[in-house]
Amino acid sequence: MIDLREIEAARARIADVAVRTPLVRLHAAEVPDGTEIYLKLEALQPIGSFKIRGATNAVRLASAADRGRGLVTASAGNMAQGVAWAGRELGLAATIAVPEHAPQAKLSAIERLGGKVVKLPYDEWWQAIVTSQVDGIEGLFVHPVQDEGVMAGNGTIGLEILDDLPDPDAVVIPYGGGGLTVGIASAVRALKPDVKIYTAEPATGAALAAALEAGEPTDVDYSPSFVDGAGSRRVLDTMWPRVREIVDGGFAVPIDEAAAAVRLLAGRAHVVAEGAGALACAAALAGRAGAGKVVCIVSGGNIDPAKLAGILEGGDS
Repeated sequence: MIDLREIEAARARIADVAVRTPLVRLHAAEVPDGTEIYLKLEALQPIGSFKIRGATNAVRLASAADRGRGLVTASAGNMAQGVAWAGRELGLAATIAVPEHAPQAKLSAIERLGGKVVKLPYDEWWQAIVTSQVDGIEGLFVHPVQDEGVMAGNGTIGLEILDDLPDPDAVVIPYGGGGLTVGIASAVRALKPDVKIYTAEPATGAALAAALEAGEPTDVDYSPSFVDGAGSRRVLDTMWPRVREIVDGGFAVPIDEAAAAVRLLAGRAHVVAEGAGALACAAALAGRAGAGKVVCIVSGGNIDPAKLAGILEGGDS
């Protein structure tokens, strides 16, 4: 777990950049009886994603000498924007390794922020995350998941949730690499230890759900989908000890349910959510998180307009 004092310090450190996003109740007939769903709208951040919190905190924590070498990260898009934003703020070069299937909307946003995009095959990109380096590129590597400063920044979401809703029964968090989960869960567990913590992944790459079932990280089949910000072939071994101690369960969400949640959020809550951002809501709507007050993290809203249009018209990929 991340120390609560580090999370509270992060909240002060990033207050001038990260928006204190609203927590709103979802009113829809599809909500299961006995359940209240609350949406933590991180899609309203300046870069359309929670990643601005962790990226800004980690970069500001680094020494001037380390930052001066330039910034590097490996990301499907949202962490890339967070690092590019932080780099632009400090006048630093930012180089971003992205998987070849990264959506154009996110790539364009990286470039608008001044970041340099380097496309890699998925296996090479994942190796960069595992090793915390991109071959041939020098600079301060800001790990999108396991960096302590990133996780502390992410944990500020947990503080805000409990400020607005002191008595949730469960929090559902989209799971990509575990940094968002560990950050939020650390804050919530420290202040409200009885709150259940669940994760949601696309069924096309539910590595954590498989690891929780097996009791250890295991390889799973992974297929790219419109849910590009969550899911993987395997839980990071470095993150597994942190995650297993604070997660009460993990859900594998079918892609059609994620698409249905994107449509519902747009139509009922007037919220644009990317695939990963809709996972938690999809799990809660299916009743997987149980009854009571369930908080769903809408982690981001950076979805290609054409893809969004197709989903709103009834597509699911």
